[in-house]
Amino acid sequence: MPSNIFVKTLRYILFPVSIVYGCVVQLRNLLFDYGWLKSTSFDIPIIAVGNLSVGGTGKTPQIEYLIRLLENDYKIAVLSRGYKRESKGFVLANSKTTVEELGDEPFQFYTKFPNAIIAVDADRTNGIKQLLKRHPEIDMVLMDDAYQHRKVKASFYTLLTSYEKIFSVDFMLPTGDLREPRVGVKRADVIVVTKCPENLTRLEQEILIKKMGSLKQKVFFTSISYDASVFSLKETKKLTELKKYKVLLITGIAKPKPLLDFCEAQNVDFKHLEYSDHYNFKEEDIESIKDEFSKIDYDNKLILTTEKDFVRLQNKLDALFSLGIKTSFLKDASKFDSMVKTHIIKIKV
Repeated sequence: MPSNIFVKTLRYILFPVSIVYGCVVQLRNLLFDYGWLKSTSFDIPIIAVGNLSVGGTGKTPQIEYLIRLLENDYKIAVLSRGYKRESKGFVLANSKTTVEELGDEPFQFYTKFPNAIIAVDADRTNGIKQLLKRHPEIDMVLMDDAYQHRKVKASFYTLLTSYEKIFSVDFMLPTGDLREPRVGVKRADVIVVTKCPENLTRLEQEILIKKMGSLKQKVFFTSISYDASVFSLKETKKLTELKKYKVLLITGIAKPKPLLDFCEAQNVDFKHLEYSDHYNFKEEDIESIKDEFSKIDYDNKLILTTEKDFVRLQNKLDALFSLGIKTSFLKDASKFDSMVKTHIIKIKV
């Protein structure tokens, strides 16, 4: 029996577990809602970006969008938990901090946005307190992947849901991918449908909104835009140049299919090596990649990977390039920007 069929069958068999899990999570949320469990508020804007489901909804490019939007006007801190990092507790990024200590996505933020303060802590309450203690000049904090972190009461919640599987048609883990029941959408201040086709029509958008149920929040639609160039530590190549190369594509992300589709659309001749999300490449993996690369019998060849994987693989592989992505709003970008900025001004007054 193919493994994917086995996994799907097992997920359906475990449906009773999903019901129990959903009840437990909903009880926890109710305890926070009624104040029986404590949520800590802060005097500065705390913007949380997260989702109801696990993995692959585009939280990283959304955080980067917010940094670009706000960094010229505010001193920004980004707080993540540092998924799969090798350190414990609070870690503040500095010039000596390694990707293993921070985790791949926070390290990516640190390398791309030198004016932002980047830190990790699984305890977000402690993380914010430590940030404000060490950097009292901070104007606001962006909390990455923090929708379920109820111990901090964010001042603004941005909920992401993927176009290919919006939260309203999903089920609780382990049968589906939801971390908490769909009713959790009520905590959101704004909803962003991510990874949409660029040609998504207004009618299709309206149909998706109706599928989400009776929502009070404004719903925005975004797509992923790939950079026009690929980057190594030493040089930059235009994306169009990749047609001249044979490419070994390395991914350690939750859902690589959009990237594969993009490379095919760009007529890139590539071989794909897929690893699990946030994969911590070991020495034997590096040697295996080098071996696969050496088998490519062509003068013009390179290794291509995502920004997140690049920060783990840089200095370990020759001819390594990264392809960056950005969030692009299909429409109403200025309205989203205004909502965020108005909220910040209201909190800071």
